[in-house]
Amino acid sequence: MNNKKLSFADINILRKDIAEVIVHEGIEMDLAMVDEYHVYLQKHLQSPFSLLVNKKNAYTYSFEAQTKLATIDEIHVMAVVTYSSSARLSTSNLQKIFHENEWNLKLFRNCEDAYDWLIEEQDKLSKEPSLLRDR
Repeated sequence: MNNKKLSFADINILRKDIAEVIVHEGIEMDLAMVDEYHVYLQKHLQSPFSLLVNKKNAYTYSFEAQTKLATIDEIHVMAVVTYSSSARLSTSNLQKIFHENEWNLKLFRNCEDAYDWLIEEQDKLSKEPSLLRDR
């Protein structure tokens, strides 16, 4: 596993096409951080890729960051692991308000189930070549 520490998050490459993202406690992600995050993913993962967002820490987003978060075309699906009802609610609200039609996102309560789902979703891509051509 390849680990990268950004100034605001840890990114763990779990497979060539799957990464775990853990934003540090107390961070307010701004637009520059979202851009740095997107560039890192594009450079280090095979497209299309999927993300396991591990929300074990509490953090927030600026308005601008909320509107641009996970908007790059290379993202196939996202599994978000939440550990509290407030984290589940905030993730659901973020998706509904800004990204309802753009995100293919599923919420989980543990990383194992989230990772298993991501593997299934990524493996579907190799069985459906038309999905790869559309990206």
